[in-house]
Amino acid sequence: MSLILTFLGATSTHRIKIAVTAAKLLSGQGKRVLLAGNVEPTMSMLLNFSVGCDPQEIAINLHVVYLQASVLLERSWNDIKQLESEYLKTPLLKEVYGQELAVLPGMDSALALNAIRQYDESGNYDVIIYCGYGDSRTIRMFGMPDFISWYWRRFHQLFVNSDIGKILTEAPIIQTLINNLFNFNWMDNNFVHPIDQTISFLEKGKEAVADPKRVVAFLVSTPEILELAACRYLWGSSQQINLTVGGLILVTSGNMDAKNMIPGEFSPLAVSVFPDRSTSDWQILMDSLPDFEAQALEAPKPIEINVCERKVSLFLPGFEKKQIKLTQHGPEVTVEAGDQRRNISLPSSLIGRSVTGAKFQHNYLIISF
Repeated sequence: MSLILTFLGATSTHRIKIAVTAAKLLSGQGKRVLLAGNVEPTMSMLLNFSVGCDPQEIAINLHVVYLQASVLLERSWNDIKQLESEYLKTPLLKEVYGQELAVLPGMDSALALNAIRQYDESGNYDVIIYCGYGDSRTIRMFGMPDFISWYWRRFHQLFVNSDIGKILTEAPIIQTLINNLFNFNWMDNNFVHPIDQTISFLEKGKEAVADPKRVVAFLVSTPEILELAACRYLWGSSQQINLTVGGLILVTSGNMDAKNMIPGEFSPLAVSVFPDRSTSDWQILMDSLPDFEAQALEAPKPIEINVCERKVSLFLPGFEKKQIKLTQHGPEVTVEAGDQRRNISLPSSLIGRSVTGAKFQHNYLIISF
């Protein structure tokens, strides 16, 4: 399994430069590194190398790849057609080709996440550095396994319990029609298998994002007040998807004592200073980077559950109490902060209990049951 590392912040040039520097540093330490980006042409210019859509080795232990959405879509579409041909005697999509398909809004993030999953499962890399948009789109991308699995659990059960669901799953005549029309057995276990496999992927993705040893983000900012505010917002939004933020990397020019310029709202994050220097000074840039893995383990946990005290504590920096909305519908407890909405999975001992109180204290939303 790989450590998946990404960077969040308002200025793409700084983020990409830090991602490239991190790739050089970690590969120089003997780790097998894949630098994967979907932001061009900055990465190619910094590397002085034309990055392609397949991993290419540009130095010892260092590979780079461009996650081009149209290419990823074409490859994924071919996989779908192959899967369809295995389960349907008369495939429906055989006349539709990947080269014809347009990339819908949001699809590029899903394709990039799936590519990262595949590279992770290949076992070829110790570290995968994702150099993406670095804003709410990246956060939503890493939150996809949780979002999609929730939609699947919720709407699948609603469909099964609905009248039409009962008709489709119980009525022999409907099953017969489907078997004759599509040449497969509606109730056949082999047909359900790809769905089960997808659910397994989603659960593994959720576990990885919640594990600071597997996925971690670092904030990147200058001392400029607007950039710092954007980073605080991204920090809080990351907690909503259970993504650990390991620290803040402050890009500065000159010899200013940048750490003393950081407001207390970023406590207890560790702050590193990254000099805004030419890429001819790669060694100086590498020496300024933090220990990513160590800081990830020391960072505040996005969620803590105390079963004995019947309390759930959510770490939500960057938000005020008036920006947070808490609702409960049956077994689901939903927390809305900014443009992120989180459905909390409660342990069995708390399922069925109603929320008895909630308070916002020291950047934590503390929910009592």
